[in-house]
Formats: sequence, structure tokens, C-alpha cells
Amino acid sequence: MKFSSFLKDKLIGIILLIFCLITIEIFLLIYPFDVFIKIYIPIIILGSYFIGITIEYVVKKSYYKNIHNTLNELEDKYLITEIIKNPNFSEGKILNDILGEVGKSMLENVNKYKYLTKDYKEYIEMWIHEIKIPIATSKMIVENNKNEITKSIDEEIEKIENYVEQALFYARSNTIEKDYYIRKYNLEDIVNEVIKKNKISLINEKILIDTHDLNLDVNTDSKWIIFILNQIIQNSIKYRSKDIDSKFEIYSKQGKENIVLFVKDNGIGIKESEISRVFDKGFTGTNGRTINKKSTGIGLYLCKKLCDKLGIAIEISSIEEIETEVRLIFPNNSYINMK
Repeated sequence: MKFSSFLKDKLIGIILLIFCLITIEIFLLIYPFDVFIKIYIPIIILGSYFIGITIEYVVKKSYYKNIHNTLNELEDKYLITEIIKNPNFSEGKILNDILGEVGKSMLENVNKYKYLTKDYKEYIEMWIHEIKIPIATSKMIVENNKNEITKSIDEEIEKIENYVEQALFYARSNTIEKDYYIRKYNLEDIVNEVIKKNKISLINEKILIDTHDLNLDVNTDSKWIIFILNQIIQNSIKYRSKDIDSKFEIYSKQGKENIVLFVKDNGIGIKESEISRVFDKGFTGTNGRTINKKSTGIGLYLCKKLCDKLGIAIEISSIEEIETEVRLIFPNNSYINMK
């Protein structure tokens, strides 16, 4: 708050004060008062007034500066009313009361929507668990009645199962800290589990899997990392090249500070200009608009979100029409970055 701006707010008062001083001087001129008195009276009135508004300016400036600085330091800015001190001037108290009411109203609305979101999330999770029963039953029926038709049905059921699983993990992605168990897991076991989950698609598409150097242990949660790796494999299957024999290579390397899991494919690749956006929510890119028009752009976004929660780095590089490589980087320590 500038002093010049503060004085502009006091302009009417200053004008009235000057008018009063002129009036007083006119009356003093009528009577034979000493010149000193005629000068002293307007000076002391004017000086007192400006000392008063200067003190008022300093007090108010200090208060508003404190609010501004506190607000900049706060991550949750709506908590400002809980932190700032109660001012000793009436305007500030009125502002404090207003901010308090606004904050209270905002928190009530936030709690309302939190409840609605929680209720909806619980319903989604319940629905997903319920839908798993007919999916499992359908797979059992297919397993007991194998033929060319049921083979195709089984493949579609597997896709449904993957989408249902994606929905479940998406619903839980903001509360992962309530549903994880970190311990040492062998990468070979994790990779084999993911390959097993995708065996029907891999066999039907005649995709060759080359796995090697996977006998390394990492600190992670098996359920979440299997889901992440599963999303990566499914993407590789979706965007395979139909002009050549598809091949996936999965291997790991031990570094000084981390273990890196590599997933490479010889698919259609990603445009260089789009690489930086593949983890953005809803981004489907050129391939999603032309090759797989039903793409939602959620898979890799969810992978990045879950990796951040688990303290795992995820990187991707690609050469269009040649290959795509995804890297999961596990730190050697067990530090988990909960956000």
C-alpha cells in the first residue's frame, strides 16, 4: 500500500480540514489576535492531523503487509484467517470477520464435495468388485467351452477386465498410502505375472517376448507395480506395428543408486513433438486419434501418478516407426514419497 494511494482515500477529509482552517483564519483576522496565534493554530491542527493519518498508515500497512506475506507462504491459502492476528483498528476487524465467514463457507462447501466424492468413489469401488464376479464367471464358461468363437470372447473379456482394473486403480490413486505394502520383490516374478495377465493378447497377436537379466530385487508394492507394468505392456500391444513381427524386450540393469527396468518394443513409436506430453491426462496424441480411436489417454497418466506416489521415476523415449522404450527407475533405498 503506497502512501500516495492512502492519501487519495483521505482526500475528502483533507479538503474539509483545509476548508475549516481557512474559516478559522478568517475569524482570527477579524479579531486582533497576535500573529503567532494566527499561525500556530492552523499549523498545530494540520500537523496533528497528518501525524494521526501517518500513524494510521503505518499500522494499516504493517497489517496488510503481514497478511500478504503470510498468504504467499501458505500452501493452503484458505487457512489465512486461522493464522493472521486480530488487528487493533475497526476496518481490519471487519475485514477479518468477513474473511472468517468466507473461509467457513468455503470449508463447508469443500467438506460437502469431499463427502460426495468419497461416496461416489466408494460406489465405484463396490461396483468394480461386483462386476468382477460376472467377469470371472464368463471366463470360467469360456474355459469350459473352448472353440474359435469363445477364444475371441475370452480376448474381449480380458480387455474388459483390464479396463475395470484401470478404473479401480484410478479411483484409488489419490489414497494409495492406505492401500500399499512396500517390501522387496523380485523383478522376474513381477514381469512374469504381467506376461501371464496378457498371455491371450500376446499369443493371438504372435508377439515375441524376450526377457533377461531380471533377477534383481526392488523395494515396491507388487500390486501397484504390476498394474503400472501391465498398462505399459497393453500400450505396446495396442500400438504394435502390423508390418513386421512384433517383439518386446524386458530387462533390468543395476546402477549405483538405482535399478532400472526397461520395456522396449518395435512398434509404431511416438512422434518426437509429442513425447513430452504422453503423461498428460487425456492426451492421446496422433496415434490415439488415428490408430486407436477409442484411446482415453488415461493409462500413462495413471502410470506417472502412481510412480510419483511410490517414489519411482518413469521415463519414455521413442523413435517413430522404429521403437519405444519405457524405463522404470527404482531407488536402491526404500524411501517412499507420499504426496
